[in-house]
Amino acid sequence: MSSMTQVTIWLVVSIIVILISIMKLKLSPVIGLIFGSLVMGFGCGLGLVETITTIGTGFGDLLASIGLPIGLGVILGKLLEENGGARVIAETLVGKAGEKYALYALGFAAFLLAIPVFFDITFIILVPLAIEVSKTLKKPLPYAIGAVTIGAAGAHTLVPPTPNPLAAASIFGFDLGIMIGVGALVCLFAYLLGTFIYFKLLDKGFWNKQTDETGILELGEPSPIPEGAPSFGMALIPLLLPVVCILLSTVGSAMGIESPVLSFVSDKTIAMLLGTLAAYLISIKSIGKRLEDVANKAVADSGIVLLITGAGGSFGAVISATGFADIIAESFGNIGSSPLVLVLFAFGIAVVFRVALGSGTVASITTMNIMAGFAGMTTLHPVFIALACLAGGISIGHVNDSGFWVVTNMSGYTVKGGLKSYTLAGAFIAVFTMIVCIIAALISSI
Repeated sequence: MSSMTQVTIWLVVSIIVILISIMKLKLSPVIGLIFGSLVMGFGCGLGLVETITTIGTGFGDLLASIGLPIGLGVILGKLLEENGGARVIAETLVGKAGEKYALYALGFAAFLLAIPVFFDITFIILVPLAIEVSKTLKKPLPYAIGAVTIGAAGAHTLVPPTPNPLAAASIFGFDLGIMIGVGALVCLFAYLLGTFIYFKLLDKGFWNKQTDETGILELGEPSPIPEGAPSFGMALIPLLLPVVCILLSTVGSAMGIESPVLSFVSDKTIAMLLGTLAAYLISIKSIGKRLEDVANKAVADSGIVLLITGAGGSFGAVISATGFADIIAESFGNIGSSPLVLVLFAFGIAVVFRVALGSGTVASITTMNIMAGFAGMTTLHPVFIALACLAGGISIGHVNDSGFWVVTNMSGYTVKGGLKSYTLAGAFIAVFTMIVCIIAALISSI
């Protein structure tokens, strides 16, 4: 049996083990990923000691790079949720946009909030506002829900400091500022085009109220914005401060400026720390004595995210240790030098993981670890390989994804309605992100 055949067989077997563990045995994705890592390592002949050592190393290496920023980002997002800043940002943007662009402003608010706040929380915060906007504009609710879902899904997938895009820069070894800048621009492109097309579909009768809605929207009155909530400008500071700090390094490098102070301030951990401290300061009035409890709750919530992210790093490290990338490169001679084949290959692998496992985090992190070995074999900048992996990771979310049920249940949709909203939103982000990746791949081939 050739090395290529052996590694491929065991990779398929390990993925099946992960699937069975998560979907049939109902085990945590963390445990499933560890089982898959063990099967991959043992099957490919790494041995007992090397396999378990690689699992630990892969877990530790990834979290050493992004663990603290992820944890700080969760605290920042929770504080913005609790201090009323998230609602202030959303309502201000919609209010300033006017009726003509209110729906796009609502989606842009979702885009901004989903950068530090996880998709589920962003959606929960904005659903009451989406309902009010729908009533004001006399537009069916799917318009507003679609805008929120597409904007939030895109930012959560493509813009750090959410775990997947944050991990991309570390895994592929490029400047985090590039991931922020390119990810944000691509996301805005995908959001605007995706939202425009989604609205056109709704205009054409794509939505069927009888089959796509349950008729029961289980949503209480939104809690009032707490007294002492930050103003719009103050609420933006924790969001923008980390981005500005990280981009300082990118701009400085482009201008040939080297400074220890600049390097310190622009470090992702320090940048996120400064943003989190800013969130603390603007929360004192509205949260007061509950600050410690809110932060502790956020730390507890971040635990599962860190474990899944780290376990994805473990699986990727074991795959890398088997020489998978080198074997693929030898077997498919031009895959490493063909940027177009490379981004399509990355996207395809991530889609398989996404559809099978449901978790966009697992799909993206695992695929990026697999594809990292190819980054140096092509003229294409690794940020586009990362974007292809991330696009595959958001591509087709369905009934095995928790986000699907958050959108479906809170919007009063049937499963069919959920597929027409959440699933389609992810597909739009994936398709339009891949258009950018394909164009970049074609340009780099010239």
